Amino acid sequence: MAYQLLDGKATAQSIKDELSEKVSEIKAAGGKVPHLAAVLVGEDGASKTYVNAKVKACEAIGFGSTLIHLPESTSEEEVLATVGRLNNDADIDGFIVQVPLPKQIDEQKVVEAILPEKDVDGFHPSNLGKMLLDLPTLLPATPKGMMLLMERNGIDTSGKHCVVIGRSHTVGTPISVLMSRNSNPGNATVTLCHSRTQNLAEVTKQADILIVAIGREGFVTEEMVKEGAVVIDVGIHRVPSSETKSGFKLKGDVRFDEVAPKCSYITPVPGGVGPMTIASLLWNTYLASQKLV
Repeated sequence: MAYQLLDGKATAQSIKDELSEKVSEIKAAGGKVPHLAAVLVGEDGASKTYVNAKVKACEAIGFGSTLIHLPESTSEEEVLATVGRLNNDADIDGFIVQVPLPKQIDEQKVVEAILPEKDVDGFHPSNLGKMLLDLPTLLPATPKGMMLLMERNGIDTSGKHCVVIGRSHTVGTPISVLMSRNSNPGNATVTLCHSRTQNLAEVTKQADILIVAIGREGFVTEEMVKEGAVVIDVGIHRVPSSETKSGFKLKGDVRFDEVAPKCSYITPVPGGVGPMTIASLLWNTYLASQKLV
């Protein structure tokens, strides 16, 4: 079967182009340009790469951006004090605290300290609660990115069986909620699987749309996917490689080479969900700056 790539890079670029136009309109009207801040604690390589990509994306579309890089040894009190300052800074429309955080810091405490209206990652309990009630809110960036990717590539989700592997608060659980909503994309019948699901392959083989966010490299194999499925791979793993300059390759939770020939659509890694997460974060920052949620 000839599959089509769900190109997150190209789709994200079209969203950034739209936001760039909105920035021009705001400037022309003498308004305040949206401003995103990111807090990075420590030296995690993947986090650094991701935060730098966010800063670059802001600059490319004309958003203001601030990066606050704190040492690995920073205390929880200091991180909470930084969050407090950003909450009170009228120039900052939205901000994120990049996870994972060093072990001395309680991630949940930090998330709950962020003002819900500035929580552009969409993880605050207030925002997740509004999402559950289908009220206007800042949606979690990765699930929102996947919804935009499906919408803008004309993926029909209505009445389809969507199987999600992974139940994290950041991806698996929210995407299962969004896919079951009475909306487009949405209106799917959703099964949420995880590491304790029995006969997992039997369940995943029923999926018209398979969303994989389990965080294990190469977890989904060809026998777990039915012919003609849409596969969205959220995983991203640095795998040592002698073929690249950097010494590693990025791989997903899905064994792309063996699974792709069975699919109608599949996301690549890299270049699939990752760019869409950043585009959603920018979109959320725009919504926050214009008080649209």
